[in-house]
Amino acid sequence: MLHEASSARLNSRGSRTEGNASRRGPRERGSGPAVLGPIATAAGVLIVVGLLSLALGRFSVPPWHVVQILAAQLAPFPLEASQTEQSVVLLVRLPRVLLALLVGGGLAIGGAALQAIFRNPLVSPEIIGVSAGASFGGAVALLLGLGPVLLVAGSFVFGLVALGTLLLITAGRGGAPMLMIVLGGVVTGSFFSALVALVTYIADPNTTLPAIVFWLLGSVATATFAKVAVALVPVLGGAAVLVALRWRINVLSLGDEDAAALGVAPRPLRWVVLIAVALIVAGAVAVSGAVSWVGLVVPHLARMWVGPDHRVLLPVSFLLGGAYIVLVDTVARTATAGEIPLGVLTALIGAPVFFLLLRRNRDRIWESA
Repeated sequence: MLHEASSARLNSRGSRTEGNASRRGPRERGSGPAVLGPIATAAGVLIVVGLLSLALGRFSVPPWHVVQILAAQLAPFPLEASQTEQSVVLLVRLPRVLLALLVGGGLAIGGAALQAIFRNPLVSPEIIGVSAGASFGGAVALLLGLGPVLLVAGSFVFGLVALGTLLLITAGRGGAPMLMIVLGGVVTGSFFSALVALVTYIADPNTTLPAIVFWLLGSVATATFAKVAVALVPVLGGAAVLVALRWRINVLSLGDEDAAALGVAPRPLRWVVLIAVALIVAGAVAVSGAVSWVGLVVPHLARMWVGPDHRVLLPVSFLLGGAYIVLVDTVARTATAGEIPLGVLTALIGAPVFFLLLRRNRDRIWESA
């Protein structure tokens, strides 16, 4: 009963606010192939991009050899690839692709969940200050020379503090308007960005400062299977929580009054989602630094494709976000002789794309404010 009511109300709301693309999606969205089709398509895109990333680089590996090398790890398979090709694919590029997948997928699904619970398409981990808070926690851990586990813990704690600060700023009856959320995010992000600047100022310029600066620019260049393991638990754990709550997130995106009428307690659910997002952002920031715009742009593109139903939107956002960062990282390491920081490229791509989205939807955004 809850599922049917929430789907009906969500589809009605999506048809009013998301434009023609969204109106096409929710009416066709039921179960079975209608739900699994877009997810399978996004997974296919991710697989293709991942294989191309494993093949491309200064030392090129034929795509068929890449498939052979990966297949041989699962079952006995005759190999045409050389030992050098196997080492490049398995030891150098595979951990980098897996780490980029976790970072991009985690930030994208976190952004989609935040946009739902705040009922605002302009919300993202960066705009609401979560990334700045997590960056401060990670910078402090690097300053003190702490290990990767405490690096994740510090990022998580201060990411949660940033979320809590924004929630206090925007608390009020009837939800927070867009302007209040944006202003609260600016205040929160600016405060933690100032703390990050303070950490870099007091860091030793010969030892810890280069590591902090390189980490803050965002990169997966130092990817190892150990770093993949560090990110795996918080990112996949938080994403699993969000996917498990996809029905309730659908209900919560309708508003607190509608959610309460359908038997969902808004405040506890919102905090569960916020904690899950903070965990995801902490895991991503801890291994890659600050990678911006992913949690804002990718959910927008996914929503234009599949509509506002979070049963489909959340997994598709994760898969597309992973494919996006894998692709951008491939460009970062192959476009020039020196590697371009990942965070720089995502900002250069994300800002113009978001500007175009704003121009296209400016009337609806102004009305929602």
